[in-house]
Amino acid sequence: MILDQTLSLEDFLIVVRGGEPVTLADAARERIRRARAVVERIVDGDEAVYGVNTGFGKFASVRVGRDQLAQLQHNLIVSHAVGVGEALPAEVVRGMLLLRAQSLALGHSGVRPGVVELLLALLNVRAHPVIPAQGSVGASGDLAPLAHLALALIGLGELEVGGAVRPAGDVLAELGLAPLVLEAKEGLALINGTQLMGSLLALALADARTLLGTANLAAAMTVEALSGSHRPFSAGVVALRPHPGAVAVAGEVRAFLRGSDIAPAHANCGKVQDAYSLRAVPQVHGATWDALAQAERVLAVEFASVTDNPLIFPDTGEVISGGNFHGQPLALSADALKVAVAELGSVSERRTEQLLNPALSGLPAFLAPEGGLNSGLMIAQYTAAALVSENKVIAHPASVDSIPTSANQEDHVSMGAHGARQLRQIVDNVTSVLAVELLAAAQALDFGGLRAGAGVQAAWERLRGEIAPMERDRYYRPDLLRVRELIVSGELLRVAREA
Repeated sequence: MILDQTLSLEDFLIVVRGGEPVTLADAARERIRRARAVVERIVDGDEAVYGVNTGFGKFASVRVGRDQLAQLQHNLIVSHAVGVGEALPAEVVRGMLLLRAQSLALGHSGVRPGVVELLLALLNVRAHPVIPAQGSVGASGDLAPLAHLALALIGLGELEVGGAVRPAGDVLAELGLAPLVLEAKEGLALINGTQLMGSLLALALADARTLLGTANLAAAMTVEALSGSHRPFSAGVVALRPHPGAVAVAGEVRAFLRGSDIAPAHANCGKVQDAYSLRAVPQVHGATWDALAQAERVLAVEFASVTDNPLIFPDTGEVISGGNFHGQPLALSADALKVAVAELGSVSERRTEQLLNPALSGLPAFLAPEGGLNSGLMIAQYTAAALVSENKVIAHPASVDSIPTSANQEDHVSMGAHGARQLRQIVDNVTSVLAVELLAAAQALDFGGLRAGAGVQAAWERLRGEIAPMERDRYYRPDLLRVRELIVSGELLRVAREA
């Protein structure tokens, strides 16, 4: 991929998860050079410009001499790299490398082209800076995490290569890459940005899209297992309240149910209506669809943005301090998605209750053959309930908090990275909740003898190709983990959609 002015979510995923190599476009290199020329003129002149020849944050009024500018940038990186906690996953770090390079490539930061080229070199050879997960307050961007990223560029800190963590200087030497000697403005340009928030949110959004489709499939399978009505998913119903998400979800559920032999068999059963967790799937899941679409719009803007400070304007020679580093747009999106994705888990657990409760399903309690001797999926629902409860706590918006920093110079922050990390946890939790529902729905379908709708039938057959029906109690955790794998890989959803 050639890095220039635009970067889509699909481009991001192809590089971050797919390993596509990235090269810097010639046009981007020229933009970078033009902005760098402005910085060089400032260095040669007498004007005090924040971040170029002054201190940082509360020290913005302290002028730094020309002979100390390189030391100023070095000091910035080593002093700001004070994160704590577990190391971020490699894919999150890869996203940070790509997004930081993309922002710098837009040509308003004042770095040399070699800075961007080193970021891309590490990305391409899968040498990932070791970055602690905790320490960002979401303005000025993700300072501490990005300082750890920059630390590796100057030969300090650590790099992870092939699962092994080693001193960055040693790895760079082996790769034939010279560590950066930072010049004026470059340290600040590397750490002033929203790239941790952006990477976390982008990866969570991609996973949540798969999760939503899987939730639609799980709901359709539960509807079939309980001989539920298909009519609430009709185009006519959602057309009377046509939120885009509701329309899309209803359409997908109809596709999964197409050709069902189960629905006609109980058309005259006398049941008036199903529980909300079944018949309101288009409205509940659809609201999540809409939230994902909004987050994707936010990321599209962010991926084409310069989040540095100060900003260099090569056409006029101006250098302007602004607030593009503030993570509020991403923070609010992450918090909205936390609630939206958590709700997929909440309603899924209620559908699992419909499957396991004999008073609601008409099926054996907990879907257990010889109930009493066997417990069936009784405790699997406990796990789902525990995860749903956990989600209710961590879905609390991180962005409602702000703690002033830097002697009140930076007096409002977004806490966006905190919220985005919580979002990743919620996505993971809901994956397990849906796995429980799918296990239960597949077992419930085993009690019937009719062919389900095309997508449901294909998914059930895929599950049964991996997981045997429950004939007596067994160690169920491996089954649950295998369903999780089929969800995360997108395999189960793919099979259903292609049916």
